[in-house]
Amino acid sequence: MVGIDEVGRGCLAGPMLVVAARKISELPLGLRDSKKLSKAQREKLYLSITNSCELGEGWVSPAEIDEHGLTTATKLGVKRALSALGALPAEKLIIDGHINYAPDKFKNVETIIGADELVAIVSAASIYAKVTRDRYMQGVARAYPEYGFDKHVGYGTASHLAAIKLLGSIDELHRLSFAPFKEMANEA
Repeated sequence: MVGIDEVGRGCLAGPMLVVAARKISELPLGLRDSKKLSKAQREKLYLSITNSCELGEGWVSPAEIDEHGLTTATKLGVKRALSALGALPAEKLIIDGHINYAPDKFKNVETIIGADELVAIVSAASIYAKVTRDRYMQGVARAYPEYGFDKHVGYGTASHLAAIKLLGSIDELHRLSFAPFKEMANEA
């Protein structure tokens, strides 16, 4: 069975990351939706997840999200994650949410709203994705400290929106097709 979850789908900046996870040994205790865990709890579980799972990462750039839209970009991320994992078409996939983003060759797919809380292997994918993407955004924060990426990791917080208004967007990081950027273009 392969659990799939994403992180960063609704962010204004940074890539989206889809993770496909397959259990290879006993999963750690305490797995649940990454959003319901503290940073310290996620970091503690991360190492155990990397030791108990095979993991495939499907990164989707802001430019790809702008070009294709969120639905197609998410499908691309799922395809990349499954490919990186080496998932077989006969394997059962459980995807967090209500939409099947898997390639057509995968026939045994179940979508579950809240799977990142309800299904341990999806929780593992959720936690791994969150920690991995947050670490990536910490690197971005070192390159662009004035934007506060270390705190909001690309989400549309008040401080992030204020930084964008003051400093402008970063073309390679911001999703320029998203509403705040369209509104700013209309105001100009």
